[in-house]
Amino acid sequence: MDTKYLYINTIGCQMNHYDSDQIAAVLRPLEYQMTPLMEMADLIIVNTCAIREKAEQKVFSFLGRLADIKRSKPDLLIGVGGCVAQQEGAGIMERMGHVDLVFGTSAISRLPRLIEQIESERCQVIDVDMSEGIDEFDFVGNESDNGEVTRFVTIMQGCDNFCSYCVVPYVRGRETSRESGKIINEIRTLVKAGVREVTLLGQNVNSYGKKEGLLTFSRLLELVNEVDGLLRIKFTTSHPKDLSKDLMFAFKDLEKLCKHIHLPVQSGSNRVLEMMNRKYTRELYLEKVKKLRTICPEIAITSDIIVGFPGETKHDFEQTLELIKEVRFDGLFAFKYSDRPNVTATRLPEKISEQEKRERLKEVLDLQDYYTTQANEALVGSEEKILVEGYSKKQKVVDLHGGRQNFQWTGRTSTNKIVNFVQGDGGISGDEIMAGRLVSIRIMKAFSHSLWGEPVKATNIPLGLRGEKTHVA
Repeated sequence: MDTKYLYINTIGCQMNHYDSDQIAAVLRPLEYQMTPLMEMADLIIVNTCAIREKAEQKVFSFLGRLADIKRSKPDLLIGVGGCVAQQEGAGIMERMGHVDLVFGTSAISRLPRLIEQIESERCQVIDVDMSEGIDEFDFVGNESDNGEVTRFVTIMQGCDNFCSYCVVPYVRGRETSRESGKIINEIRTLVKAGVREVTLLGQNVNSYGKKEGLLTFSRLLELVNEVDGLLRIKFTTSHPKDLSKDLMFAFKDLEKLCKHIHLPVQSGSNRVLEMMNRKYTRELYLEKVKKLRTICPEIAITSDIIVGFPGETKHDFEQTLELIKEVRFDGLFAFKYSDRPNVTATRLPEKISEQEKRERLKEVLDLQDYYTTQANEALVGSEEKILVEGYSKKQKVVDLHGGRQNFQWTGRTSTNKIVNFVQGDGGISGDEIMAGRLVSIRIMKAFSHSLWGEPVKATNIPLGLRGEKTHVA
């Protein structure tokens, strides 16, 4: 068979990026090879996000641009997957007649059959049937060496919380956990391919395994911590109502678990939290933050905020600002509320004007920039252990030593802060700094969203064997 080229445009969350890896893997037996060049593609897939209106708008804007490409290249196949595909189904083809395939969040394992049908019959196909559980064929191991240091690993899908603003239970289905053995095997496969850090994914990782009577999430982390060759573990997302003391102690006890937690609060007002159906109070959230910092003082805490939720008064918004000031988050993702299909918040009265939402969003972001900058400046002069991810995206030659170019590298601290640096002098040999290595960096400058440092020394334990101390002391 001749090689065909696949281009994937991934829009949205980490789960979508993970799914895109699986899409590429299941199509490999059909001789589809990934390409970064859209003009080379024989098959273009857009993997979509429906969590916010803006993300959905991106999807249809991208599909609109593909119409001209399809006219000049009639054999090109165009597919739409992910949450918008699950949500809209046939409506996508009604709106975008040049689309050949619409497949839902449970259809990745069926994708090869669907593509073969379109190739042989030159027809349009829709498959948005939901699966009862997780089809493990979705999680295809990939032992090819593509140079990636960090990868996502899904440990569960769907959600049972039904927050009043969220479409996830409707487009991803009900909460289902994967078996721990299959998760561990996938991580071992990734490590063999050179991956040194995994981020475990779930809409609410804290409830992993509860429905199925599997391991607790903290116990799963212990098993991942034992994987030889792995250097670091991250996870997202934690729901505050299910954050257990066992998980809090994992940050202290597990040497490979990064000292960072993303703990979405969404609002600082109990009245709004109740309307959101978040099932915790402001007081409970603050209590859990206090316990986390008592158990693991160096932990970095980031969060999500939604501004302009229906009925959010100025007093409610001020309570959110006060919570930000009290917690002093290391970072924050803030969004304007937007109505989404099927969710109960759409039917709530007292919608907030777009102008008011924009003003509230700016106030939240400006306030958080102050605390993020403070947290970064506090690290100046410290020595941090960085997992080198590769060359900086803003790569440029910054110095010349004897005709040798000295490139800019990038990596992250255990607290998930971006650090950029060049090799420089300092007794560091060229083979000590490379993607996948842990390197000690002295932080020299702090910026609003990153740090700048100089290498001190490379770790002499690069392979993440059991018992290593790989986190920042």
